[in-house]
Amino acid sequence: MTSLLHRITLLGALCVALAGQAQRIAFVNTKYILEQMPDYQSAQQELDRFSTQWQKEIDDRWAQVKRLRDAFNAEAILLTEEMKRSRMEDIEKKEREARDLQKKRFGVEGDLFKKRQELIQPIQDRIYQAIKDVAGTSYVAVFDIGSTGSTVLFASEKYDKSDSVLRKLGIKPGKSGSNSGDLRGGEEPEEQDEEEPAPDGGRDGGGAPPPQQGGRDGGGTMPNTKPR
Repeated sequence: MTSLLHRITLLGALCVALAGQAQRIAFVNTKYILEQMPDYQSAQQELDRFSTQWQKEIDDRWAQVKRLRDAFNAEAILLTEEMKRSRMEDIEKKEREARDLQKKRFGVEGDLFKKRQELIQPIQDRIYQAIKDVAGTSYVAVFDIGSTGSTVLFASEKYDKSDSVLRKLGIKPGKSGSNSGDLRGGEEPEEQDEEEPAPDGGRDGGGAPPPQQGGRDGGGTMPNTKPR
């Protein structure tokens, strides 16, 4: 509840700040949009199937390790030191294999992550393009209230003042590194901000990428992967 109030407050403040210049913002709920898409539901079911299959594979490996360790504990008193060492090495090898398999399947960039990218990314790209089309030249920015925080899904390049800020800092835009110092010594002069007209007279710009999705369950929010 507190998080939602925070988002509403943030959006309200932005509306007030932009109202004087007849600029418009909007919001969408990507979680709600995804839940209404049959393609997403099918992709989620496919992810769940792979996740269940791979988890069973890992569980079987750990069950094998447990059986070996239980057998060793029961028989240790009858084994020579050489036999104990050999059995322990075998158990430790099986444990490493189980851990490696778990990392391969469910690691940060493991098989489930790659499968999610394969199945979910095209759907997210379609949503992102639809948001840009809906925004057109009528909206300066579109926020996502379906993810953590108020993520910007679309922002018109027309109102991007990053280069102006760089010039104010004494840095020439378009070059990496810090070209500090003032711009009077043959450098490009500081750009004067002109009065910004209402958006319906402007061009459509690019957008910020959708937000990232984390976790193993293929969640409902859009991951932080830039549409291709």
